[in-house]
Amino acid sequence: QVQLVESGGGLVQAGGSLRLSCAASGDTFSSSAMGWFRQAPGKEREFVAAIERSISKIYYADSVKGRFTISRDNAKNTGYLQMNSLKPEDTAVYYCAAQRKYYSVSPHSDEYAYWGQGTQVTVSS
Repeated sequence: QVQLVESGGGLVQAGGSLRLSCAASGDTFSSSAMGWFRQAPGKEREFVAAIERSISKIYYADSVKGRFTISRDNAKNTGYLQMNSLKPEDTAVYYCAAQRKYYSVSPHSDEYAYWGQGTQVTVSS
């Protein structure tokens, strides 16, 4: 079992930056791929970024490539999403998610077993 808690969301002007954190409890985080997803009002949840447990593979959605950076510190059981050059269209609730132990990294939300409660990111124009 993995419990996830996001933090770091907030209100920022366009062009600004935020760093989201995802603190994990449980003993399998370091063996689990993790991802970030987001959901804007009236829209479906969408993939943002994902990172393999060994950090050997990283994937980004085209919409955030070059602006967002996913990372993780397995020693601290924490994942991060650094978001730069934010745009109003990045406004959404951001969720971190973890896969079951040893499953491969994936951009598909239905392959993730554990989810945080979400943190709101609002980008003003």
